[in-house]
Amino acid sequence: MEIAIKEALKAKKHGEVPIGAVIVKDDKIIAKAYNKRERKKNALYHAEILAINKACKKLKSWRLDNATIYVTLEPCPMCAGAISNARIKKLIYGASEKSSDQNFLELILSSTRLNHKTLYEKDEQYEQQCSQLLKDFFKKIRKK
Repeated sequence: MEIAIKEALKAKKHGEVPIGAVIVKDDKIIAKAYNKRERKKNALYHAEILAINKACKKLKSWRLDNATIYVTLEPCPMCAGAISNARIKKLIYGASEKSSDQNFLELILSSTRLNHKTLYEKDEQYEQQCSQLLKDFFKKIRKK
């Protein structure tokens, strides 16, 4: 998660929402990324999507079996679907998304429409740090 936070700080430096993602397989980092939606003017350029894309290229496969993805913020529905479809074994996220009370993550990752089930958990150790990074970013934006 510490490396995902470093990725999130890169996003912040570029004026992006500070979200970072890291994919690990066999105890090795195979991909890392941060949000680039504003810079690339592309709605799909979430940290998770970019990290999955890099990992698939590196492994020359769309199947990321037995991989774990670390993300600083609970994934949105699009990213949760991509995580499951990439067959990532486990998701660990830092801060909860503001819509967490609607259980989007659980609904998607446990959907019977998907033939792969991704385990997921919140990283309690880094929750506050990940959450504060986002709060500070949006507080600064609102001041402008």
